Formats: sequence, structure tokens, C-alpha cells
Amino acid sequence: MAEAEKSLLIKRYASRRLYNTETSDYVTLEDIAGFIRAGREVQIVDLKSGDDLTRQYLLQIIAEHESRGESVLPLAVLTDLVRSYTTQAQSVVPQFLAMSFEMLRDGQSKMLDNFNAFGTPMKGMPGFEAMQRQQEAFLKTMMPGWPTPRTDEDGTPAEPSRDSGKQDLEQIKAQLAALEAHLAKLTR
Repeated sequence: MAEAEKSLLIKRYASRRLYNTETSDYVTLEDIAGFIRAGREVQIVDLKSGDDLTRQYLLQIIAEHESRGESVLPLAVLTDLVRSYTTQAQSVVPQFLAMSFEMLRDGQSKMLDNFNAFGTPMKGMPGFEAMQRQQEAFLKTMMPGWPTPRTDEDGTPAEPSRDSGKQDLEQIKAQLAALEAHLAKLTR
């Protein structure tokens, strides 16, 4: 099993200190966030009871980032999450969120594959328009001022002209650089 695929076991002692069983040292919440950003799966268990505390600590990491002004979740989303705990939607929300993030990851992966491997237009990819709308909404929320793509009169994405291909590539590079800069700020 590859290192990035193997789940990292963190044990919480009675003193609430977190112990990395892989490196035999104590870690902080920020260290755990760094492991996750690097692509590691993390499991946090209580040493004495064996209870899985992963969800509790991941929520604590998110809360700390949000409280420092590193807001990723819009207020409306947080409100809807709280509301979902008291409604019938509680059973649907986890699957919806998981599917949305999976779709985002898959879409980003396919987009990079298309740009890097083939350079072919992505318009032919099934579900591209729906994915594009979701990603645009997500990016607008994460990065105010994110450029809006050109559209035709009916609101559908405009076909790029052959002359605009180079401009589009430069615009994508600029957007990618802006996104990388924003992500770098979030990881500090």
C-alpha cells in the first residue's frame, strides 16, 4: 500500500495530547491539517476507550480555520447545515455533500487530464455543463471576483473562437495562479 493511501493513526491520550503512531511524536491540530492537505487519510482514536474521534477533530480544525477568517463555507451553507440536523434532510445532506466534493475532484482531475494529455475541448464530456455551473458557484463563493466565463445570449457557455484559444489559455493560467495564491494563503 502506498504511503499516501495508508491511513495515519493518531492516538489521543487522557491528557488530550495527540500522538502520531507513525513517527512516535506528539502532533497538533495544525500538523493533522497538514497531513490531510498532503493527501493522507487520518484516523484519530481515544487510547483508552478506542472511540473514533476523527470527525470531532476534523470539525475542530474547520472551526479554527473559519474563526481565523479563513472562511471557505459561506454563512448560508453553515446555516443550512445546522438546519439539516433538525429536519428530514439530515439523511440526504451527507450524501449530497460527499457527491458534490467527489464530483468536484473528478471534474478537476478530468479537466487536468484533458488539458495535459490531449488538449481536447471538454465540452464533449458528459455532464460538463452541470459540473461547470457547480464549479463556478463554488469558486465564486471561495474567491470573490472570480472571472465569469463568456456566455451566449441564452446563457450557455460561448464557443471559443480559434483566435481566442491563446487568450483563453492565458486567462486559465492567470486564474490558476490566482487560485494557487489563494490556496497558499489558506494553508498558512
